[in-house]
Amino acid sequence: MALSLRVAVVCLVLALSNTTPALALQDSGGDISKSEAAERARASENGRVLKVEQTSKNYRVKVLKKSGRVVSVDVDKRSGKVKKSKDKD
Repeated sequence: MALSLRVAVVCLVLALSNTTPALALQDSGGDISKSEAAERARASENGRVLKVEQTSKNYRVKVLKKSGRVVSVDVDKRSGKVKKSKDKD
């Protein structure tokens, strides 16, 4: 009985140790790409992307809206969240 319990524990440990690297690889994806940031900004503002600049934490994306107005949005590199940028102009 004790031997079969040990075998079961060893099998469980081996099974769990094989899945850990796969989970680590999924989480280590890191930052979104420049093209993904452009697509998220385009979809958020319903317009055409004119320019994408990279900062340390964000992508600054300039989008031409159908109304003719140009807006800037920041796309967070880690989360991909889009928010209106606060221009210094």
